[in-house]
Amino acid sequence: MSSHAVIKQVTKSTFTPSLLKELKTHIDGCDFISLSSIKTFSATSASPWRRRILPFDTAETAYLKAKLAAESFQILNVSVCPFRLDGSKVVAFPYNFHLFPSEEQSYSFSCQASYLESLAHKGFDFNLCIYEGISYLSRVQESLARWRNTTHLDFRIFSKSSKSVADSLFMERIKARIQYWRKSCLNSKKSPHGELANSLRLLILGSQVYGERPCMTIDVCSDHQVNLILETVNGISDSLVPLVVRSKVGTPTSVRVVFTNSEEDKSALLSDINRTEEEQNIKLRGFREVMDLISNSQKPIVSINCLNDFAFFHEKFIAPLPPSLHEFTCSLKMVFPKILDLGHLMEEIGPLKNTKNISSSINLEVPFQADKDGEQSNQGRNALKITSLFLEISNLHISNKIEGYFNTFHPTACMELESVGCQDYTNTYLTYQEDIAKLDAHKLVFLWGLSAALSLQLKDKLRNYHPIFNENFDLKVVDRNCTVIAFQRQGAVVELLKEVKTGSSYIENMMSDGVRIAGFGAYEKVCRMGLWDGRLADSLQTVVSSNNTNSPVLAEICWDNELMLEPNAYLKV
Repeated sequence: MSSHAVIKQVTKSTFTPSLLKELKTHIDGCDFISLSSIKTFSATSASPWRRRILPFDTAETAYLKAKLAAESFQILNVSVCPFRLDGSKVVAFPYNFHLFPSEEQSYSFSCQASYLESLAHKGFDFNLCIYEGISYLSRVQESLARWRNTTHLDFRIFSKSSKSVADSLFMERIKARIQYWRKSCLNSKKSPHGELANSLRLLILGSQVYGERPCMTIDVCSDHQVNLILETVNGISDSLVPLVVRSKVGTPTSVRVVFTNSEEDKSALLSDINRTEEEQNIKLRGFREVMDLISNSQKPIVSINCLNDFAFFHEKFIAPLPPSLHEFTCSLKMVFPKILDLGHLMEEIGPLKNTKNISSSINLEVPFQADKDGEQSNQGRNALKITSLFLEISNLHISNKIEGYFNTFHPTACMELESVGCQDYTNTYLTYQEDIAKLDAHKLVFLWGLSAALSLQLKDKLRNYHPIFNENFDLKVVDRNCTVIAFQRQGAVVELLKEVKTGSSYIENMMSDGVRIAGFGAYEKVCRMGLWDGRLADSLQTVVSSNNTNSPVLAEICWDNELMLEPNAYLKV
C-alpha cells in the first residue's frame, strides 16, 4: 500500500447527496467493505477491569463489557473502505467520516483522557470533529424524532369500533365545524366582497394558512381524539389533508386540516410534504445513511475488534443494545449478515506465525486524487490497513475458504492499528496470543483482601495459608488488591471451594485475615448485574454477600454449581 494513498475526508460541509451517491456506486461495485472506528476510549489502554476484555472473560462477559463501553463512550470517526478484486490488482475507495453526536442523540458522554492524549500526539483533529462532525441518529431514535415531527402526515385510522356517546358527540361537533369552514373556503373564491373581507371571515372561523393554502387547527388531548378526527375528515371530503401536530415528547397537540381545491392541488401538497419530511429525515439520519448503504448492500464486512466496534455500531446506529449476547448477535445479523473478524481469522490460521516475510507487494490502487493544495490527512488509514492485512492473509491461506470464517468474533482480540504496519501488526497480534493461556473457568478462583502487591509476595503468602497453594498455579493482579488464580491441576478449584463450603482451619485463618474467595460464577454475576462501579473486589464482595446464609463462612463464597465453558470460546453470530 502506498504511503501516499489518498483518503477522502468527509465532514458536515462535504457530506452531500452527491457524495452519498458516489459512495453507493463504490459499495455496489465492491467485493468487500472494511470498517474501522476511533472512539473516545480504547480497551487496549490502561483501562479499568470493567472496560478491558480480559483473557479469562467468557463470550457473555466480554459482550457485557463491550455493551458498557458502547453505552458510555462515543465514536469520533468511522473509516469505510469498499474494495474490489480486479485480477491481480485491488481497487480501494477509502473514506474517513468525522462524526459528532447530535443534540437529540446524546447530551453527554465519557472520554478516556489518556487515550485522547495519545490521539492528540498522533495529530487527531478534535476541532474538526466538534465543529464539522457529521451528526447521526440510530434507527430507533429516528423513528422517535419522526413521530415528534410537527408536520407529521397521518391518514391512519386506528379503530372503527363502536363509539361511545361522547365520541359520537365529539365527531358530530368536529364534522359541523369542518364542513362550515370548508364551505366558507369554497365560497370565498366566488365572493364579491373582496379579498380582505374573505380573509376576515376565514379568520373569524379560525382559519389559518399552511403555505398558500387555507387550513384550520383542531386542538386534541389524546391519540384517541386524533383517530376520531381523522375518521371524520376522511368522511367529509377527499380534498382535505389532515396533519397531526405533536409536541417534543411525541404527544399529539392538534390536527391541522389543509384545504385543497383540486386533485392536482392535493397531489402537489402531498408531494411537498413528503419531500420536506424526507429532507428532514436525511438530516436526522446523518452518517447513518452510510451505515444503511452498507447494510442494504449485504456485502461482506471486514473489520477487527469486531465485538467492541459492532457493539458501538449497534448502539449508535441501530438501537439500544439488548441485555444478552444471543439477542445482540441475532439483532446484528439482521443488519450486517456477513462480518469477518480478522482477530478470529488470525487466531485460526496457525501457519501465519511461521511466515518469516509476509509479502508487502500487494498491488493496491486508490483512485482518489489529492486536493488542489496537495494536502492529505493521515486520518482514516485503519480501514486501508485492514484491507491490506485481509488481502495478505487471504492470499496466503484462505483464498477459497472465506465463507467459513464469517460471523465469528474473537472476544479477547482488542488491538490498535494506528501506529503499526500490516506486518508489524500481524506479528504483534500473534505474540500476544501466544502469551495467553487457554484457561477453563473452573480452574479459576478470585481472591481479594491480600495486602501484598507483587506476584511473588502474594504466592509466598498464599503458600503459608493453605497447602493447595503449594501446587502449580499462575497468579495475576486484576484490579488493585483483587487477584485471579489459575490452577494447573484439574479439580483444584473444586476442592478449594468445597473446603470453603464445609469450613476448615486453613480457610478460617484466611478469613480472619480479611482474605475473601469466590469462584468464577461470582465474576460472571458481577458482569451480568452491571456492578461496574468501583473496584472489582467491592463488586465481588457485593455478589457473595447477597448469598448470605446462617453460616458466616458460607456468606463469603459464591459456589459454582456448574463448570463454565472455556472463556476463549468464540462468539458465533
